[in-house]
Amino acid sequence: MHKIWILALLLALLTACTSKDEKALMKSYEKEKTYHKMLLKSEKTQLYDGQYTKAVLTATYVSKQKIDKNEKFDEKFIIGVYLEDSNGTSFIKDGYTLTLNGVSPKSISTLKKKDVKEKGISFVSEWSHFYLVTFPYIENKRFKLLFKSTLYGKGELNFAKVAKYSFGKRAIF
Repeated sequence: MHKIWILALLLALLTACTSKDEKALMKSYEKEKTYHKMLLKSEKTQLYDGQYTKAVLTATYVSKQKIDKNEKFDEKFIIGVYLEDSNGTSFIKDGYTLTLNGVSPKSISTLKKKDVKEKGISFVSEWSHFYLVTFPYIENKRFKLLFKSTLYGKGELNFAKVAKYSFGKRAIF
């Protein structure tokens, strides 16, 4: 009989503690919801020269979700680029290329760091330069962003228009 009471008391304590922790975690998540959603849409790659990092590219997919199947929006990314040997010009001028499924960007515009932070973008570093890169619409639901250097090779980033991670019937965006 004592074992049953001890087991019931133990279960009650574990349930109460879990509930408080879960509420605190959900409150923290709700506070930073935009950041976490953008984190799921972000990828990072590095290019190396031997053991040394020469370039770091972070990309966050920021295109709108389609409501109507016939809508065709451009594919937009906020790109953060750190180049060790850069003279401060655009990364495209420094011998790097960026393509989405083999297609070159329609436009590349420079962003200020404060603009990037206000959008809730993850991976914002003080030494990176940020760009809004627009590609033509792509039919595929999944696509590859290829960051390539003539000196240091290439890095691939994989993206999806719909939820990248799915748990059961609920998708995480």
